[in-house]
Amino acid sequence: MNTTYTEALMALLTVLGMLVLLVLPAVIGIARDRRVDRQLREAQQARTATERARHPDRVARETPPRHVTRAA
Repeated sequence: MNTTYTEALMALLTVLGMLVLLVLPAVIGIARDRRVDRQLREAQQARTATERARHPDRVARETPPRHVTRAA
């Protein structure tokens, strides 16, 4: 390997490292949002199951899921 290839390799690794540093926080945020959404969904399902167990004679009114719009 001569100097030109070494410099090109270093430049490529630098660019890839910077890309990782820019993308990593976004990926972590997406994973966190998905975890929170899953926890909220599980809590809602548990609450619905508890309500149905407490009042089996009542007709459960199903509410449609709320669609939350997120700011950019």
